[in-house]
Parts: sequence; structure tokens; C-alpha cells
Amino acid sequence: MAQCFVMPVYIGCSGWSYADPVEKGGWVKVFYPNAQIKKLQYYSQFFSTAEMDATFYEKFYKYMTKETFVNMIKATPDNFQFSVKVPELVTHNKRLDIDREAITYLEEFLDKISPLKISNKLGAVLIQLPPSFTVKEFRNTEEFLDRLPRGYDYAIEFRNPSWNTEGPWEMLKHYNIAAVMTDSPEQDNLKFLSDTIVTANHSFIRWHGRQVKPRYNYLYSKEELKPWAEKVKQISTETAVVRGYFNNHYGARAVVNALEFKQMLGTVLSEKERAALQHARNYFSETSSQLTLDRSFLQ
Repeated sequence: MAQCFVMPVYIGCSGWSYADPVEKGGWVKVFYPNAQIKKLQYYSQFFSTAEMDATFYEKFYKYMTKETFVNMIKATPDNFQFSVKVPELVTHNKRLDIDREAITYLEEFLDKISPLKISNKLGAVLIQLPPSFTVKEFRNTEEFLDRLPRGYDYAIEFRNPSWNTEGPWEMLKHYNIAAVMTDSPEQDNLKFLSDTIVTANHSFIRWHGRQVKPRYNYLYSKEELKPWAEKVKQISTETAVVRGYFNNHYGARAVVNALEFKQMLGTVLSEKERAALQHARNYFSETSSQLTLDRSFLQ
């Protein structure tokens, strides 16, 4: 797949294990042919990267072992990358506080996912902070970043508008940590994170969709993505690698937008990718038409 960039640009989705039918927010019918298919193996035929969010949730993470990640390695091509989210225990419970052993728990996490790093399939390590985490916790953040094990591409996602000041960007530049750029609902008051922010030799972008309720149930138009395509092209000349993930996962909308975005960046989609994209477009077109028809009967 020829791309028009000197530096690599990885575009994928946030998660892949959505086994429910589309009516319940899953990807079956729209992307996956059936619920029984090996999802990661199928997904990796269309994308060269995925963001793994399940590691964030204690209810899933506690059952994971190194073997979990070994199996992920076996299910994907050699050039595939996983960006993995840090557990909520570190970011939301311990709130990056090194006096509460936040670094110890992070090191345990890095050890658990070490098969990915050894196999060169580890992308970025995503540190997503809670919305309640404000710039008042700057010192905790700086002390935590200062103690981070080296040799990883870390990215940190601020989710409180108080971080819209110069200090955080200078701190991240000092530690070569990417500030996560995001596209999110206007009500989140995080518009500043849609600006081009380069704080490291790698970049990280997440598209959350622009709808509050239900969240992540949003399909971007090409017009909405065009400015982002231009930003990514520019960022790709300034950093060694750009990683971007569509988190508007409800009903496989992320798949549609990720494939479309790859096209917008100059990737020539394979016949299989084009067919998958057209199938999904047709599905959303038909359901949209049906919804309009249903509403007309109610008027």
C-alpha cells in the first residue's frame, strides 16, 4: 500500500473485539461476517495497528497474562503494532502518585505486555488521565514522568481543560512524551487538543466522535476529516511516526472512518479493503434511509 509520506503513519481503531450485532453497538454484519470469526486475525487484514483498551479495565486486565500478548502476536502480521492503554489502577486510582506505588504498578504492566516489545509489535503506551485530573496535579504528573522506564513511546491524554496552558507541553517535550491530540464532543471543552501539538519524536491522535449521547456513536463525514488529514500530513514531516485511532467504535463506525482516512492520506486500498468499506457504507446508507422512512410514518 503506497503512501505519500516519508515517515510511517499508522491508522487503526480503538479496539477490535466487538462481537455484538450492530444493533447493540458491535461490528458483526457491518465489518465482521459473523460472531464466530477470529476477530483480531480478520481485523489485521485491513489495518496495521490497533489500540488495545481492555488493559485499562481491571475487570479484564486482571485475567491477562504474558500469554495473552503472545497470542496477539501470533494472530497478526509481522509489521503489526499494538498501542496499549495503561491500567486504570495507575491513572485513575493511584492518579500517577509515585508515593502510592503508581510506578510499581506501571512496571508490572510493562512486564506483562513485554512480549509485544520483544517482538517489535508494541506501538505507543497510552496514559489516559481521568477528566477530574486537573493541572493542579502537575507535580504528581512530572514526578511520575521523571520515573518512567525508558525505551517506550509514551503518549498522555489530558481530559480536563485546565491543561490548556504552556507548562504541560514543555514538560512533555522534556521527557519526549507525545501529547495526545483528540477530536471530541464540543461539550468536553477540549477543542485545544484538536490543534497540532508535537511534543515528541512520535505523535498520537484519537478520534472520539462528536456526539455526547450515546457517546462514540458518531460517523465522521469526509469534510470533517479533511482538516485532520492535512494535520497528519504535516505532523508526519515533523515526527518519526504518527499513530491515529478512531474511537467512534459503536456499530463499526470507526472501521468506516479509518478506512476512509487511509484513503485521504494517499493509501491505495486493496480490493478487499474497498469491498469492506463499500459494504459498511451501504449498511449505514440503508439504515439511515430506513430511519428517515420510519420517521415519516410517525409524522
